[in-house]
Formats: sequence, C-alpha cells, structure tokens
Amino acid sequence: MNKTNENSLNILLFLCNWGAHAAFLNLQDEQRPIPDEIRMVRTPCTGRIDRAMMLKAFAKGADGVAVVGCEPGTCRYGSGTATSVRNTGDMQHILDLMGLGGERLRFAAFLPEQSEDMLTFLQDFTADIRKLGHAGIETLPPPPIADTAQRKEELQQLVTNFDIHACQDCGKCSSACPLALVGKAFSPRAIASAVITGGIHAPGVRENAWSCLTCGLCYDRCPSAVNFPAFIKDLRHLYRQSELSGQEVHGGFFHSLMRSLTSPAVKPRRWAGLPEDIRIDPHSTTLFYGGCAPYYDIFFSKHSDVATSTILVDSLRLLNFFDVTPRLLEDERCCGHDLLWSGDKENFSRLARLNVDRLHELGIETVITTCPECFMTLHTTYAEQGFEPQFNVIHLYDFLEEQIDKGAVCFEPLDRTITFQDSCRLGRLENRADLPRKLLKRLKPVRFTEMKESGGASICCGNCAWTGCDAYSKAMQVKRLEQVHATGSDLLVTACPKCQIHLKCAMEDPFRREQLGIEMMDLTSIIAQTIRWE
Repeated sequence: MNKTNENSLNILLFLCNWGAHAAFLNLQDEQRPIPDEIRMVRTPCTGRIDRAMMLKAFAKGADGVAVVGCEPGTCRYGSGTATSVRNTGDMQHILDLMGLGGERLRFAAFLPEQSEDMLTFLQDFTADIRKLGHAGIETLPPPPIADTAQRKEELQQLVTNFDIHACQDCGKCSSACPLALVGKAFSPRAIASAVITGGIHAPGVRENAWSCLTCGLCYDRCPSAVNFPAFIKDLRHLYRQSELSGQEVHGGFFHSLMRSLTSPAVKPRRWAGLPEDIRIDPHSTTLFYGGCAPYYDIFFSKHSDVATSTILVDSLRLLNFFDVTPRLLEDERCCGHDLLWSGDKENFSRLARLNVDRLHELGIETVITTCPECFMTLHTTYAEQGFEPQFNVIHLYDFLEEQIDKGAVCFEPLDRTITFQDSCRLGRLENRADLPRKLLKRLKPVRFTEMKESGGASICCGNCAWTGCDAYSKAMQVKRLEQVHATGSDLLVTACPKCQIHLKCAMEDPFRREQLGIEMMDLTSIIAQTIRWE
C-alpha cells in the first residue's frame, strides 16, 4: 500500500462480492461520502480472507482493516460469514498481543439495501482509525536482487563455506533422512551434487531445499561433517535473493508476524493475564523469555487442546518455586528463528538487533527460556551472526537440573506410562539430548519407555520454520505416533511447543483418530505439577 504522504492513513476494506458489494455500489452510484482513506478489495467471500491475509494487509501498510460480508444465514457459500467472524476474532487477539490493538480490525455484515448502514460503519471505523493513528509497521523495501554473476559467486562461496565438495556420496544421510524413509524422493547428497554441477536451478533442488526439515540427522551421520542443515538455511537465502519465494505454510502468517515485529514502533503487549500467584520483578537482571506460544495458541485455537502458553506459566511457577522472581519483557519480540531458517536473513538481522539492544539497555545479565528454538537462537545463533549478546542464556532444564541436584526436593508419583519426543534444536543441533533425560529420570512415572528412535536418532515432528509442510510431513508424524503407541505409553512428553502442535494436527486425521490419539504434556508442566519440597 502506498501512502500519498507521511500523514495519510490507509484502511483496507475486504468486501464480499455479493450482498455487501451491492450496498457499496449504491454508495458509489449515489456519490455518498465514503472516507478517502478506504481502499476496497473485492473478494468472492469474506470467509476466504484468512488470518494470514489480514496480517499481511497490516504488514503492507494498512492502518486499519475492515472485513465486510453478508448477514448470517445469507452467505452464498454457507459458512463464509461464520468463518470470517472467527478469523477476525482470532486476529483481533493477535493484534492486541502485537501491540497494534485489535480495534484496528473490524467485521461487519450488510444486506444490499443497507447501504446507509454501511456508510455509517465505514465513517465510524475511519474516525476510530484516525484517532489511533498509524499502525507503526514499516513497509520495508525488498532486498536488492543480485545479478547472475553475483549469485553464481555467492553460490560458489556457499559451497566452499560448508565444504560441500567433501561429500563422499556414501548415502548415510539419505538412509537416515526421515523424509526419505517415508517415501519422499529426497536426498541431501543428491541436492549437494546437483548444486555443485547445475546450481540452484537444477531440477528438484529448489523443491527439496524447501522440503528439508533441517532436523540435523544427516549432519549427525555424515562422516565428512558436512553441515547440511546450515547449508540449506543459506541456500534458501540465495533463493530469496533470486526472487524465488519460499514455501511458507499457513499463508506465511508467522513469517509476516515476525517481519512486522522488526518495526521499532511496534510495541508488543505480551504478558497480560498472568495468574495472580506468579511473582515477577520488573527490576531483575534475570529475564524469562517466553517465545511465540501465545500466538500459536490463538492461531491454532480451532485444533484440540493446543495450549502451549501453559508451558510458560509452568516455567514461571518453577522459577518461583526456587525463589527466582524473573523480569518479563512486556514488549518481547520473536527471537527470529523461523525467519533465519526460511532464508530471510535481512529481517532476522533487524529482529535480532532489536532484541539484543533491548536486553542490553535493560541491563539483563541472564536470560532463561524453555523453548528450544529460542534457546538455540539466543544462545548460539545470535553470536554466530555477529550480534555479540552480553548476557548469559540458560535453558530452563539446565536451571532445574542444577537446583534439583542441590537436594531437598522430591517428586510425587506420576500415575502414567510415558515416552518422550525430542526437540531437534535442543537434542541434535545443540547436542543436549541428555539434558531432558536427566530430568525424566527424576520423575516417578509408572514406566518410562524410549521410542524406537530416540535421543540423537529421534525423528522430527515433521516441520521446522513453518516451511514445506506436505503429505510426507504428515506421514512422518503418523510414523512417530505409531512409535509412541508401540511403547505402550498413555502420555507423550514433549519439549517443544511446535512438536505438540504438529503431532496434535496429525491426531486429527478423521480416519485414524482413535489409533493415533494420545495425551501430550510438556516436560516443564509435568515437573511443575509433581515437584515438592521434602
């Protein structure tokens, strides 16, 4: 969206092609005073305007978004109005979390003869947006597109940096790759060979570059220590420089969210509604970093039992249990993990710089997080990318293990048989598969049984960085759930919010729900519920 000047406002109107559009046409035909800020986009049905499209409207420069459809019961497509109401409600909550304010988004419905009512709505909404002012999201220019010679040189440098020529073509990566093992025509060594001989446009390279889970199993098995996940990460960056977009799932919603948070004027409001018994200290030099769980819970609210924010509350309860009252960052932004691993280095860098500068400004000395992706990004990636954080980053499991090891605590018996799903980032990329197991061994379940593939050999939950989700990802999730049930467990313990989301999604298969379904709980929550002072 282009603003005519710095002070002008843009309000995007998504308008249903049927009854609502007829009312709008009447206003135009009669030259009624439709506010100048309104930019109308005609759509077959407002039910097709999903949350990703709403967010992208703000990311592209809208200061307000109105979704105007048909009265309930008159939708030509049946469920369009109900879908639009649900999507709008979800996005209003997300806009509140982002600090933009849910009042910048509004849904309304009109019949063809209600043109005057529509005009009143548009005028009132515009007046409200004028009072709010600009949303604050900067419309960043796209990165400059490198010319052919420059791209070729960068690709050669990429091959050199990751020593791709060291690949021995032994096939150990392909024989371990979980995508290949569920039938996808995918081979890390084949991608490496194709890139060397034919460049990034060689047949099959681009598709597989976006399908890769970057789970690290191939790197773990490679006798030449070729870091294939990191190679894929930078290869995706080259694709973006070549105007070849990625395969972002969910309409690119989470990537748009993270790019929006790179605007300094956007001030998230992250920690509203915490339970009253949670103790925090606004002046502490120890900060608890939550991650994206609240956004996940809203976005996936229509899925069963997705409540990953519970992990954050239980993390705070555990810190309080050991007399740590951490600081919370009210304007906490995403760490940027998914931007970097989907090839968007430019916006990752903007986000990382905002995060590091903010924590330095507050004098934070220690950051504790339970999200494995946040941990790896803050602990390892920021330094690798040159941001030089001056604070120590600790995973909550390390903190708990240290405190529990001092003694004087015990655990109540857990009347469940359990198994454990490893996080790729913590287990393999950070080489800490032992860490959650130390805590698991302290619990008192009826039985703890490892799955067939566990620890360093654990299978990924089927997706990373919200890219490339397909039928093969689903097949992986089903395979993993079958392994869960093969252990005879009645509770699957997880260590990553995305694992919960992706595996719960697979459980919703209407044909196999009974066979795949199992209760899931994060390790943090289990510890919080069973730990006691002796």
